[in-house]
Amino acid sequence: MKVDINIKMVVTLLTVLVLGGVCMLGSASAHFTMLFPGGKMDVSPDDYIGELGETETVLIAWGHPYEHVLFDCPVVPEVYVRDPEGVITQLDPVETTVEGFKAYKVSFRIEKHGDYIVHATLSVPEHELVDHTKTVIHCGEEAWEGWDALLGEKVEVLPYTRPYGLEEGFVFTGNALLDGSPLAGATVEVEKYYVTADAEAAVSAAEDLYAEDPPMMYTRVTTTDSDGDFAYTLDEPGIWFVGVYAEGDEMEERGVIVVPVFESFPPAEETGTSGLEDLEGRVSQLEEVVSGLSDKTPESPSVGILATIGILGALTILLRRRR
Repeated sequence: MKVDINIKMVVTLLTVLVLGGVCMLGSASAHFTMLFPGGKMDVSPDDYIGELGETETVLIAWGHPYEHVLFDCPVVPEVYVRDPEGVITQLDPVETTVEGFKAYKVSFRIEKHGDYIVHATLSVPEHELVDHTKTVIHCGEEAWEGWDALLGEKVEVLPYTRPYGLEEGFVFTGNALLDGSPLAGATVEVEKYYVTADAEAAVSAAEDLYAEDPPMMYTRVTTTDSDGDFAYTLDEPGIWFVGVYAEGDEMEERGVIVVPVFESFPPAEETGTSGLEDLEGRVSQLEEVVSGLSDKTPESPSVGILATIGILGALTILLRRRR
């Protein structure tokens, strides 16, 4: 009898349990340079997938991603795009207004299959910070070329994990670089973006449940190891900002990568209640088979079937908890 088990779900759950020990230290809610394809704040992971021949518009805003709090962009950002073949083109930001605050837009045409890296540098004297932010816009089936290219910035995140095609619960890994060399012991901040409709509820929940320090749930924190490597589990779908800090010549410098994360795949409805009921039915069927084999010889396969029932029973518990 063939038994279908959602192995991906089990592996993801185990990964979260194993790597869930990364630090979640309290920190002030962080400002980030936000890069949103589609030219709007109501962005989703789908917007980071482009189509050949289309003109891609990217919105550049400044604010708190988790709380969806915006501020005026303090200066005109320097913006470049790297195409899949390594050609770098400077883009001209056009001033715009988003939710009453000054922001900028840039546009470019997707002419090749592969990965386009959009990069913006924003100098913010008020926060004594120079922000180097990049995101990847992917185009083309299996055209996974260019996503891990380095741009040679003062501080930069080299992604080990491809920053697209990820689903919730995946672990994002990378390497922090300062002037091209590994940056050891550096602070890495991780923050999820909420659209307007969801931000207020997310903030209220954090304030209610963690009144002692709500911002510790807005901005998660870990550090790089001696080789500049780090890892963090992106446990929810949405747009995530991963930034690493280093001391600059005059101001602090930060390298940020924007990572879109999809919902679990296959969609939850395909592995929800119906999946649980199907799994419970299979366990019952196997129990009936074992009952009919009770008088068999020791050479019978009943031991293996009992082991299978045990595994399926454990998976049933996991599925119940997932609901």
